Amino acid sequence: MKFNIPTFLTLFRVILIPFFIACFYLPFKWAPFLTALLFFIAAVTDWFDGFLARRWNQTTPFGAFLDPVADKVMVAAALVLVVQYYHNFWITIPAIVMISREIIISALREWMAEIGDRNKVAVSWWGKFKTTAQMISLIGLLWRYNPLMEQIAIVALYIAAVLTVWSMLQYLNAAKGSLLDDVNP
Repeated sequence: MKFNIPTFLTLFRVILIPFFIACFYLPFKWAPFLTALLFFIAAVTDWFDGFLARRWNQTTPFGAFLDPVADKVMVAAALVLVVQYYHNFWITIPAIVMISREIIISALREWMAEIGDRNKVAVSWWGKFKTTAQMISLIGLLWRYNPLMEQIAIVALYIAAVLTVWSMLQYLNAAKGSLLDDVNP
């Protein structure tokens, strides 16, 4: 197994997950800020590890496996924390949509890889926009600095939820031929 800076950044992101979760439960006034800061650092490393791996041509099978796993665990953990804190349906519903989409698309990508069509469901720009809106919303909802930040974060959460559904539909449409090739009209 080949370790490089992008892989170390991904591993660092995985290591940050239990720390931002633990910070969320700290009984201090500054705990929400620290939680959001650690989540922000993890989100930035997500961008950097992919950028550096492509730029330096340092992609590895281990990194290709671990990067999406780290992303999904990081986001799912943050969504669960946010749902627990807010404890209402207007936060819970978009969180369920986002977590469900990640499960569906992960299963789709795995299946498409098995049949040799993985490139049909490669990461798209819609997915990148969704991830950006998701990270902005989660940082704001974890920090909760003031009501305006929370309102902006909730709007970003709904934008992310819409982009989540849209990008999922794009991936499913791209895989439609492979998914439905044995269906008789």
